[in-house]
Amino acid sequence: MWTRREVLRYSAWGAVAAWGSSVSGWAAQQPAQAAAAGFTLPKLPYAYDALEPVIDAETMMIHHSRHHQAYIDNLNKALAQAAPEWLKKDISDIVRNYAQLPESIRTAVRNNGGGHLNHSWFWVMMTRPRSTAPKGELLRAIEASFGSLDGFKKEFLAAALGRFGSGWAWLITGKEKPLAITSTANQDNPISEGQTVLLGCDVWEHAYYLKYRNARGKYVEAWFDVINWDDVAERFAKAGRQ
Repeated sequence: MWTRREVLRYSAWGAVAAWGSSVSGWAAQQPAQAAAAGFTLPKLPYAYDALEPVIDAETMMIHHSRHHQAYIDNLNKALAQAAPEWLKKDISDIVRNYAQLPESIRTAVRNNGGGHLNHSWFWVMMTRPRSTAPKGELLRAIEASFGSLDGFKKEFLAAALGRFGSGWAWLITGKEKPLAITSTANQDNPISEGQTVLLGCDVWEHAYYLKYRNARGKYVEAWFDVINWDDVAERFAKAGRQ
């Protein structure tokens, strides 16, 4: 078990040189185009302790440097074995089109490619507690779709709690209304079904168990405070231009 001092010491490399730079702008450079030797772990736009007290530094360190790294390692291994040319693709394209891969690696790429993409997005969809808020067109879309911000939180929490086992809860662009909420199992991502993702919450136990134990609801309710609404607004605006 890591001590808090060790976690904070090892977290230093994950912080950006200046917090004042735009996290949303940084997100535009992510997620992880494959390098020549395969995909690599993206650096965080903040230190491991930046999301406290909502998410503790030890959870962030393990989640990022171990769990996310494992997805990347397994993805690179699978593609190198049967589809090395796919190592040059963008991870979003891989997740959208994994059904085109050889059957021998399809499940591995679906799971680990999804894990890489989901986590690459997850990191930038969060920021320091209560440092951003929905406004403008995004807030109007939330109110039109869910009645209010509290209405959004209620429906999102229900989706997160309703996902049996491991998975994700998502805010996506809607069909009948501007926005909608869904959830996926394991590391599946809504883009595989042609949907546009604006926000995602990891509800695998490794995302919250050290601090919240089996209280997924308490984790999600606290997680609302670290949503990077600027990033959500940027994704929403981009979706409207497509």
